[in-house]
Amino acid sequence: MSNKKMLGLMFLFIIMEGCTSRPAESMEKNFFSVEDPGEVRSEALKRLLEVFGIEDPPHSLHHVKQPPQYMVDLYNTVADADGVTKDPDLLEGNTVRSFFDKIHSDQMHFLFNLSTVTKNEKILTAELHLFKMKPRPSEQAYFKRHHFCQISVYQVLDKNKMQSAQGKKLLSSRLVPIHSSGWEVFSITQAVRAWNDESSNQGLLVTVRNLGGTQVDSNIIRFASGRDHHESKQPMLVLFTDDGRRGIVSLNGLPDMQAMLLPNEPHVPAPNRTRITRSSGEDGHVPCQRHPLYVDFEEIGWSGWIISPRGYNAYHCKGSCPFPLGQNMRPTNHATVQSIINALKLSKGVNSPCCVPDKLFSINLLYFDDDENVVLKQYDDMVAGSCGCH
Repeated sequence: MSNKKMLGLMFLFIIMEGCTSRPAESMEKNFFSVEDPGEVRSEALKRLLEVFGIEDPPHSLHHVKQPPQYMVDLYNTVADADGVTKDPDLLEGNTVRSFFDKIHSDQMHFLFNLSTVTKNEKILTAELHLFKMKPRPSEQAYFKRHHFCQISVYQVLDKNKMQSAQGKKLLSSRLVPIHSSGWEVFSITQAVRAWNDESSNQGLLVTVRNLGGTQVDSNIIRFASGRDHHESKQPMLVLFTDDGRRGIVSLNGLPDMQAMLLPNEPHVPAPNRTRITRSSGEDGHVPCQRHPLYVDFEEIGWSGWIISPRGYNAYHCKGSCPFPLGQNMRPTNHATVQSIINALKLSKGVNSPCCVPDKLFSINLLYFDDDENVVLKQYDDMVAGSCGCH
């Protein structure tokens, strides 16, 4: 594996860099004495996947499928071009998953495979998205007599009895103009929460009736299906969850990645990216400040399944925290006291304060999972927003 890719794999272990000392030789040997570069890459990727809460990387799809426009629009609403969260309160929970109907039947019975939802995810909201087709001109006689229809969504309790009252449970119902076309969204949270195992998931049933209560022919009121229409209009279940993950994975026990790189490590920096060299532990008179650290998912080998962003600037903090600490160093009271003790040599073994991130931002990833579902996930503490002496 190239040095360039190794640097890319190590980025998450460097963004929290400060004035940490070089780890013990035994720790370095435990992680880096592997002679096979493939094993080093495998270990680095494993640690990187842990940060993103993914057990195994999805297969590279190379974006053969187009993601649902709803998911793309949602991503653009909550994140900027680099994936950084615009407003942490815009997204309910930290994960949004989209699922396509797996039955593709002519009837209004829809089944969604939710096996990729992990057991620890708290289900917040679930929605059924149906695209109502534009009425055919041949049905104009019907439209002159009826202007609204009632669309109802049921949880199927028994697929063999779903036409009877005992075989289904009403979830959502509303009146919709017959002449309208476009997306209709129904809340189905109650059903998804009840699907605590795959056997209890028998799908959803949609019925359409006129105001007199008579069932409307499916040829008159039509919804786009996965079998007969473009994938951009397929029936879709959108699930908002929270997996309870907050903050970054602990780096305790990991070696100082920056210190492990050789002094003359060859690397040609790309535009707006920081060249990473061996840290000597001394930053001279350069004050504590934020520096660019671009993360390129293509270099890491993840571009085949990540839709957006293609990369982002994680930034890292570097520089000295000399006595006396000015307010521009954004010091804590503890750092100020530590700086004084260090300057006056009042206690042995007390170093000067560290230059570390004092504000961290979250990023969002839009990606395909192994079942070709599209997932929008928010990760906390991934971008150094500012640096200070702590």
